[in-house]
Amino acid sequence: MSITLELPQELANELSGEAGRLGLSLPDYVLRLLSVTKGGGEASKTGADVVAYWQNEGLIGYRSDITDSQKRSRQLRAQAENRVRE
Repeated sequence: MSITLELPQELANELSGEAGRLGLSLPDYVLRLLSVTKGGGEASKTGADVVAYWQNEGLIGYRSDITDSQKRSRQLRAQAENRVRE
């Protein structure tokens, strides 16, 4: 099935940028978005549902530069504890 949509330019640019960031074509990215939301936006029921959703969205493993997550967490906590508020 084929569908043609007229999108506002700002939305089209945003979708194209996100698709490129994920290494997907725009049609593939839009298909991914539609397949995730087809369930009517139901909340995940189990931890496995959440992990599957995160994997589908490309959120798991996208920060390959962080090799030690606990060390990174300690660094972020130290930065937050020592920040100066104006």
